[in-house]
Amino acid sequence: MLLHSNILGEGQPFVILHGFLGMSDNWKTLGIQFSEENFQVHLVDQRNHGHSFHDNEFSYEVLVEDLKHYCETHQLENMVLLGHSMGGKTAMLFASKYPEMVSKLIIADISPRFYPVHHDGILNGLSALNFDVIKSRGEADKILSGYISDVGTRQFLLKNLYWIEKGTLALRMNLEVLKEEVAEVGEPLPPQATFEKDTLFLRGDRSEYIGVEDERIITNHFPKAKIITISNAGHWLHAENPKDFFDAVMVFVK
Repeated sequence: MLLHSNILGEGQPFVILHGFLGMSDNWKTLGIQFSEENFQVHLVDQRNHGHSFHDNEFSYEVLVEDLKHYCETHQLENMVLLGHSMGGKTAMLFASKYPEMVSKLIIADISPRFYPVHHDGILNGLSALNFDVIKSRGEADKILSGYISDVGTRQFLLKNLYWIEKGTLALRMNLEVLKEEVAEVGEPLPPQATFEKDTLFLRGDRSEYIGVEDERIITNHFPKAKIITISNAGHWLHAENPKDFFDAVMVFVK
């Protein structure tokens, strides 16, 4: 099955992968900006997310093969590959397995290391949404606020809401499988995985996902890596400081 995507512009392929519980729509504004710089931007929904297919199997190995199938179908070569968080892990593994397909790699706010499960509150909040009762975004937000205090995180999650039919809301993501397989999201890059080409790691100055101790791990896997900190930004750095994020990416890809 082929991953769903939104394709913008013409030029060198530029593939963008969202994070856990996200979707390609999260990247639309930046995607349009990149497409205006002579790139053909592919905003991709990974399996069990957004408009892409649902499947019980979920691991970085299958996410990478989904992406390979997508790239081959669209005949993408010499691409820029950007991934955020879970999408960053997919991008790292993809670039290490298929380096001939990637010209430059950009990783947003994630390290190759292992991360313990830390999405419990979010997953519990999403599981508490009873769409037999909830009939509006506002009502869903009220339920989520009991589990997730941060307004930005709730807004991000509520983008997954859609009307199945008049009067009936649902979530686009495959919540059951994502809850079941959440430990997979924190899995480290395999020790032998490396990518020898230009790589950019972007981290938010208020995020704890990439610390000083991660720098050595990053350069072990990505010898040509540059690490840049985006100011006034947490884990969702592309949404919190899109201007600096865009500028850093443009300097790197040009």
